[in-house]
Amino acid sequence: MPTNHKETDMDQPRGMYFEDFEIGKVLVTPARTITSTDIVNFACLSGDFNEVHTNCEYCKSTQFGEPIAHGPLIYAIAGGLTYASGINDGTLLALLEITNWRIVTPVKHGDTIRVYATVTATRASSKPDRGSVTLQRSIRNQNDVEVQQMTATLLYRRRP
Repeated sequence: MPTNHKETDMDQPRGMYFEDFEIGKVLVTPARTITSTDIVNFACLSGDFNEVHTNCEYCKSTQFGEPIAHGPLIYAIAGGLTYASGINDGTLLALLEITNWRIVTPVKHGDTIRVYATVTATRASSKPDRGSVTLQRSIRNQNDVEVQQMTATLLYRRRP
């Protein structure tokens, strides 16, 4: 049965296709401030109630002086920031690999992070509708200090 539906820009993915990734290109996400609520909610979600994340009095005796965000929380928020940027919206097929993930410096309540992702490699798949993209990700705070780094390989759609 035919419809009167016409394709609009809203029906099309806004994300980047495999062909859009050029080696050396740097992609920058929006920024997001980490809150105490984020840290507590992640502790509840993950079950990781380690005192370094949840006990203000305990943290006064540590080198941090206050609770710090869980490393995987910052990784997860970086994923959300990448989605919010539009890079992956409707074109990302899969996360293939994360290597060399390093937590460089702690993130605390009030820190604002963003992701800088540099394209380091692209490889067409044996399937003609997809290809892999390798990105060197640097998550940085409001002072442009790197807090985490990793190499991510993802699978993207090719242009139809």
